[in-house]
Amino acid sequence: MTLSPEQALRYYQGMARTVIVTAETGQRVSFPAEHIRRFIDSSGVNGLFSIEFDNNNKLIGITRLSD
Repeated sequence: MTLSPEQALRYYQGMARTVIVTAETGQRVSFPAEHIRRFIDSSGVNGLFSIEFDNNNKLIGITRLSD
């Protein structure tokens, strides 16, 4: 996932509530923006992430795998 500082700020401030990303499989995945706030720094958000959902498609957690 790569978000510029400007894009990340929109998520951090709550102006954008849903993150939509493309998985390595090509599948589009959406989740509440509040879950990426801890990954935002001065360069935005950068890295490869693992996103885990339960059987009801509720987000369980996000883990950064690499920068």
